[in-house]
Amino acid sequence: MNPLVARLSFTSFSADDIQTALRNGNSLNNANLEGIDLSGTDLESAVLSGAILIGANLSTTNLSSANLQGADLRRADLRSSNLKGADLQDSYLYRAVLTGCNLSDAKLEGAKLQLALYDSQTIWPEGFDYRNSGAVGPRANLAGAYLNTADLRGADLQGANLRGAYLSGADLTGANLEGAALSGANLQRVSLVGAYLRNARLIGVELQFADLRGADLTGASLEQIQNLEGADFSEVQGLSDGERAYLCGRPRKELGTWNPYTRSNTAQSLGCL
Repeated sequence: MNPLVARLSFTSFSADDIQTALRNGNSLNNANLEGIDLSGTDLESAVLSGAILIGANLSTTNLSSANLQGADLRRADLRSSNLKGADLQDSYLYRAVLTGCNLSDAKLEGAKLQLALYDSQTIWPEGFDYRNSGAVGPRANLAGAYLNTADLRGADLQGANLRGAYLSGADLTGANLEGAALSGANLQRVSLVGAYLRNARLIGVELQFADLRGADLTGASLEQIQNLEGADFSEVQGLSDGERAYLCGRPRKELGTWNPYTRSNTAQSLGCL
């Protein structure tokens, strides 16, 4: 076995060490590289099949044509990385960050993409059904998905299908949810501070203790709300007079409940008389 690989499970190596091993023709199959910082490194055609890269920083890394088959890339940062033509079959990309990533011509058969984060700049292989892959991003189909307590700060979820999704306790601060379908979603204790919710559909949602301070609700549909006890609407934008009147007509118990985090009750945050 390559001595570098044999020691990787208990010794810290630099990006230069990794590149040297690869230049010498050594593979890093099954190597333990958890948490390593390889950002900006040129790893074109690297052999990393089965490697443990949990939480690794691979942002802006060149991994074109790399062999990452069966690699564990959970929570790896792959922002703006080049994975063109890479073999990612049967890899684990759970909660990996794929924003701005080039995955053109990559092999993704059997890859686990649940909760991997992508955006409009992510380039997918032609014909790959990323919207139904379990990944989180624009126009993703996440109906009924379990996203409780997920960190989705600033995520681009424009036009996403989140009908009936479980988002309780999730952090969607500053997220783009323009045109998103959220009908029937559980939004209890969710943070939507400064979120962009223009034209979003919020029919039949649960909003107990949700934090919507400063959110943009222009054109959003707020109907048949299940419960908004303790929700904070302070400084929301775009809320029509009709929608405000509907929300202010909710049961007194809901309107009078204080949000323990923002220290405001629902009626005050809506400016109900």
